Amino acid sequence: MLLNESYWTNRYLSGQSGWDTGSITTPLKQYLDQVENKSTKILIPGCGNAHEAAYLHENGFNSVYLLDISPLPLQQFAERYPQFPKEHLILRDFFEHEAAYDLILEQTFFCAIDPSLRENYVRKSSSLLKSNGKLVGVLFDREFTHQGPPFGGSVEEYQALFQKAFEIKTLAPCYNSIPPRQGSEVFIQFIKAQ
Repeated sequence: MLLNESYWTNRYLSGQSGWDTGSITTPLKQYLDQVENKSTKILIPGCGNAHEAAYLHENGFNSVYLLDISPLPLQQFAERYPQFPKEHLILRDFFEHEAAYDLILEQTFFCAIDPSLRENYVRKSSSLLKSNGKLVGVLFDREFTHQGPPFGGSVEEYQALFQKAFEIKTLAPCYNSIPPRQGSEVFIQFIKAQ
């Protein structure tokens, strides 16, 4: 299966976005409510409908960047939020993106890429973060019976994978997951290793 631009655009066009919750999820909202610096430079890779970006934008964060391989979610977000800076909407493959961020928000992007790319994801995330930058979000803590995406995973896998490039500050069961995801996701807070 080729998980390229046309695959994802077709999924959006056909309404096959069952991972979309319709709003920011509780774990990310509660974390972001603690971020005091509204100029924190934030990347949301594989942003999809970008409910997190909408929440950040509405709460005065002015350095939020959305990245997706499909133009469709970026166009739709621009239509919904015309005041959002157009230059902060990036149509590009995550693995080809170059910039420096304080924070990368992970919400269903990691589970959408082919598992063979997970080590590349770790390296790329680290390279996109400034010194002491953070990778924060949620990952599935379960395996799926269907062929992905989404692709599942486990705490043990994530521990082994991410400790190569990050200090693992938090990798724990989500206590505040939304009901459909209760008991099946972990909250992560990883700090770029020096």
